[in-house]
Amino acid sequence: MAAPSQQRILVGVDGSDSSKEALRQADRIARALDAPLTAVMFWQGPPVYEGWETVDPNKPPAGTEDVLRAAVADVLGEELPPHVRTELLHGRPAARLVEESENALMLVLGRRGHGGMRGSALGSVSNACIAHAHCPVLVVRH
Repeated sequence: MAAPSQQRILVGVDGSDSSKEALRQADRIARALDAPLTAVMFWQGPPVYEGWETVDPNKPPAGTEDVLRAAVADVLGEELPPHVRTELLHGRPAARLVEESENALMLVLGRRGHGGMRGSALGSVSNACIAHAHCPVLVVRH
C-alpha cells in the first residue's frame, strides 16, 4: 500500500446531480490535502449483441465516456485541473469502488445515483461502500 501522501481521493461519478456534488466536495478535499483526485465511472459489458448490431463486450457502451467527461466538465470546467484524473472502468460500481478503495485516502460518493431505491436514505452503492470500503467514506448529501 502506498504512503498516505501518495494516495488519491477517489470519487464515484455516474452523471447524476448527487455524483456531481460528490465530485465538487472531493475536489475541495483533494485541494486542501494536496492529493490527487480520481473521478471514476463504471460500465458493465452488454450482451454479445444489442438488437441487430454486434457489439464488442470489452468496450464501454457508446456515449459512456461522454457522460463521464460531461459530468466532470460541468463541475470542474472543460480543462481538467492538474491534480484530477478520470477513469472509465469495467465492472459493477459497488464491488469495483470497494476494490479501488484499497489505494485511496478517501472515497467520496453521492447519496444516491440513478438507481431505483428512491424511498431509502442511501443508494445501494453508497450502502455497500460504507460497509466494505478499505478507507474512510464520505457520502455527500445533495
